[in-house]
Amino acid sequence: MKLRKNKGVGAAAAAIVGLLAVGLVACSPEAPGTPAASSSGGASYDDVISAGAKADDATVAANEWASQIKKNGVLHVGGTETSQLFSLLNPSTGKAVGFDAGLSQLLAKYIIGESKTKLDQVTVDTREDLLVNKSVDTIIATYSITDKRAARVDFAGPYYSSQAGILVKSTNTDIKGVADLAGKTVTTQAASTGVTLLASQAPNATVLPLPDNAQCLAAVQQGRADAYVIDQSLLLNALVANKDVKIVGDPFGPKDNYGIGLPKGTDAKAFVNDWLKNIIADGTWLKLWKATIGAQTGTATPPTAPTVG
Repeated sequence: MKLRKNKGVGAAAAAIVGLLAVGLVACSPEAPGTPAASSSGGASYDDVISAGAKADDATVAANEWASQIKKNGVLHVGGTETSQLFSLLNPSTGKAVGFDAGLSQLLAKYIIGESKTKLDQVTVDTREDLLVNKSVDTIIATYSITDKRAARVDFAGPYYSSQAGILVKSTNTDIKGVADLAGKTVTTQAASTGVTLLASQAPNATVLPLPDNAQCLAAVQQGRADAYVIDQSLLLNALVANKDVKIVGDPFGPKDNYGIGLPKGTDAKAFVNDWLKNIIADGTWLKLWKATIGAQTGTATPPTAPTVG
């Protein structure tokens, strides 16, 4: 695998996933970026959050991490505002919506009694540092669980599983699968699992690491990269809002398990794992998936929730 450094890449703000989704999107007519109810008649995003459970006082009091959050009156989350399916800023409310955003709001409601969150934007390079420095209470940002990361932070979950996918221009006919990446320039997010995956699955590709999803997408759209490889769940975001790209081939590589990042060595992990098990068992996890990823992509068949712990 050949690595190519990022030279002169500007901030590709225009390439960030658009708020007015097109193509497969099924957004609410009330506000851009707000997922509507699923096509199967599921609850709306707001209904799912409103119906979220609240922990009893004794459960919160017995946990030091949760008790501090309740005392603060807000869950401080490291996340993103630019992921169409997982966490996208709704300009009319000032809140992020999506599967990850919904989880953070449901967790806040469980602890505090209301879905009060404060969101700090994170990148793949800053997530561990924010938790180690205790700048945030948790990271919920399609955060892949790896041994290297787990040496610095704790992970609750997994709460979602994905495999890698390949995104190319809609006019590209050369790349149909991972074998066709040989000799091509392939972008992925720096410090992400995409880098190590390409080293093993496409060793003859020239890898262009870029800081975030928006810049990787722009590199493909502008022709600076032939393909973008990352978790397919993230690539689905691009399909929702961009008609000039497509996903090719089958998902490949090991399953990528997303976890909820937590400060190392605290009692947060057990608390959050218990909460995750509860929302999976009572159907909240499935309702949230239908109101976000399912509604926006038009996917009728939901995935099986991963086994927590």
